Amino acid sequence: MSALSVKYDNFKAGRPERKDFYKQLVALVIPIAIQNILGALVGSVDVLMLGYVGQDELAAVSLANQYMFILWGVFFGISSAASLMNSQYWGKGDLRAIQAIFGIAMKIAVGVTAVVSLGCMIFPRQLMTLYTDNATLIDIGVVYLRAVGMSYLIMSFGQAYMCTLRSIEKAKKSTVISTITVFLNVFLNATFIFGLFGLPKLGVFGVALATLISRVIELVICLADYARGGIDKPDMGLLFGSHKELRSDFVKYAGPALVNDLAWTLAFSTYSIILGHLNSDIVAASSVATTLRDIFSTVCFGISSGGTVILGKELGANELDKCKRDASTLSWTTFFFTLFMGTLLIIVRHPLMNLFTLTDRAYEYLDLMMIISSYYIIGQAMNTLMIAGIFRAGGNTKFGLWCDVISMWCWAVPLGFFVAYVLKLPPMGIYFVLCLDEFWKMPVVFKYYKSYKWLNNITRDDVV
Repeated sequence: MSALSVKYDNFKAGRPERKDFYKQLVALVIPIAIQNILGALVGSVDVLMLGYVGQDELAAVSLANQYMFILWGVFFGISSAASLMNSQYWGKGDLRAIQAIFGIAMKIAVGVTAVVSLGCMIFPRQLMTLYTDNATLIDIGVVYLRAVGMSYLIMSFGQAYMCTLRSIEKAKKSTVISTITVFLNVFLNATFIFGLFGLPKLGVFGVALATLISRVIELVICLADYARGGIDKPDMGLLFGSHKELRSDFVKYAGPALVNDLAWTLAFSTYSIILGHLNSDIVAASSVATTLRDIFSTVCFGISSGGTVILGKELGANELDKCKRDASTLSWTTFFFTLFMGTLLIIVRHPLMNLFTLTDRAYEYLDLMMIISSYYIIGQAMNTLMIAGIFRAGGNTKFGLWCDVISMWCWAVPLGFFVAYVLKLPPMGIYFVLCLDEFWKMPVVFKYYKSYKWLNNITRDDVV
């Protein structure tokens, strides 16, 4: 029998399991993608509505939101560690360990966000000065940060809770909670920005107030669901206990993941510092481009998140060969889907651009940014899948840390400052160089993937 025949027979034999994999993936990806799309649409609606208030308001809130962007990096790191541990214990059938892991993740998230929240409310001007020297943008950003700061602390519980729901294949419930929060946020944004129902027009303060109110509602819903047994029967001992072994494992896996995501987020946020000192047009255009790019990337990131749960569950059940095969399927699925989404972004970019009110120069910037974004999302999605999805499903969080620290802080960020302030390239030349960051590390990431050193079962017996 020829080698080709053997491969074909193996392919046919694996078709039922591959169908089962896609069913699981779709069941997870659709609600996660909807949740991601809704989150991205909130940013898009914020940008769209603030564009009617003024371009300075749009640019200022975009810069002020860099602190929320940094927090998302923290949440992503904490959620990644919680997801990789939860999914493996879910495969093992240990709900008590999962509830204890949720408690650990929640306490860390609350502690970190408390610092950022206080900083935004007490030192908003100093924080805005880091991103721009434009006095008008600083004054607008101060109003926004001072009002929105408390929402960061309030949302920390909800982020840890919804991450736990997704990792035990309850993504639909997580999506329902996010949907309620998002639509409430959009409704309140419109109400406070445009002064609906007889209320005064509150501008950027209204955007911050809408965010705060919607996060309070999200917290109430999450607390109510937890009390009803959303994860398992509520147990305060599990939620607030010390759990030495689990805490040690969480720090082992969350530490590198958290530092990794924070390093990546801070590096990406540094790009805003570079652009923020050029002119307000490129800041506004970059804000719109990032928002639209995020919308087109949401399903890709949903595939990564859903895949992490499936692969982690398989590893927790010691199905290593199945996990290896499904990781390959996941990689090809992500690549072809991002290729399609990048092409679609180029095709529809002009109708999307016309939704926003910008200056002529900002429109010129945005047109080129959308073209750059069309291929950038491919590199971003593939690296996210490998580093934050596949590798972390097997408990490997250190590789991504070193990869991102070296590629971004030893190369991409210094190169960005060099082309901006030494070579003094035109704004779009600087933006192009900044958007190469995902491609420097791709060969190393793929090589590590093919080594299969990430295939590990990290669960323990009788930890709680």
